[in-house]
Amino acid sequence: MDVKNDYNRTLTNIACSVENYFGLPARHRTLPEIDEMLAKYHPRNVVVILYDGMGANIMRRALRADDFFVKNTVCDLITVFPATTTAATTSIRTGLNPVEHGWLGWDMYYAPIDETVTLFMDSLKGNPGHPCNDFINNKNYLYQNTVVEELNQTKEVIAEELFPFGNNCYSNLDEMLERAKKRTHEPGKHYIYAYDDQPDGTMHNTGCDSVQSRELIIERNKKTEEFASQLHDTLLIVVADHGHINCRHYYLADYPDVLDCLARTTSLEQRATSFKIKKGRKGEFKKLFNKYFGKDFKLYSSSEVVESGLFGDGEENPLFRPALGDYIALTETDACITGPDDEDLISNHAGYHEDEIFVPLIIKYCE
Repeated sequence: MDVKNDYNRTLTNIACSVENYFGLPARHRTLPEIDEMLAKYHPRNVVVILYDGMGANIMRRALRADDFFVKNTVCDLITVFPATTTAATTSIRTGLNPVEHGWLGWDMYYAPIDETVTLFMDSLKGNPGHPCNDFINNKNYLYQNTVVEELNQTKEVIAEELFPFGNNCYSNLDEMLERAKKRTHEPGKHYIYAYDDQPDGTMHNTGCDSVQSRELIIERNKKTEEFASQLHDTLLIVVADHGHINCRHYYLADYPDVLDCLARTTSLEQRATSFKIKKGRKGEFKKLFNKYFGKDFKLYSSSEVVESGLFGDGEENPLFRPALGDYIALTETDACITGPDDEDLISNHAGYHEDEIFVPLIIKYCE
């Protein structure tokens, strides 16, 4: 299995550089590009902004060569596997790889309750808006200690996360940036991680290169440049969790013979799909899968996935192997495998196309 992810140079390692700079032990290697800037300037503040879905290739198609994001991109990174918000944002928040923290995909088989769960929604797959109390009460296997929490425990750094949802959420991009700016202007050392759910949400519904998606990237480029001009003694890091690709769909409802082989609903992602097969039917499933989907997807056994290190190195989370099922299907084309309980999206991610795995590492020291 050809693994493209370099787990010495991904979102996990951004968090490790932050941990190392502020005196915390890092469980993985740090990123030299960030380390060099931190060593050179010794900034009082570090601000990390993650724009969901703003992959490197998509960003460059939307912007000019002299725009703020493009000219301050020091390199491109390959995000963690799969290239999806659940896995990637948890890695940059914890400094751990997906194999360790256990947040593997949008929908994941959660062994402690024997159900497939939409993790960020706290609901069973196919039941949005209906919280699953069994899952909420049994989240203890999912690693949730963040860099922000660890820094705040030291009492030497004031650390904060900014989200457009949950408690103390911000209402729009302007408020997110304003709150981050005000925090850095306060006395002391600060680390801020700010997450913006755009342009991802718009890309899903209008396409990754739509006018609406491009306008959102242009807006974020402009407002982040203005934000940077108002910061002092701050290292600003801007990154994305993944990119996007416009998709065509294989609808599993059109393949009843394949569905009949499945022991449970599909999980993880539509472009990196986990299958659990009924006893005694693996051979039948593989034959049918390759017949229908083989030109777009490669099918890997769970043992091949484990041996490859596709989800990164580190101590395995106890949820990891059960969540893989029997097979993982992975694509480098524009195809999705869309199950009966999956959303029908115009643009998606989590596969292995360059437009979805490459993310920009944008760094600017603000004097």
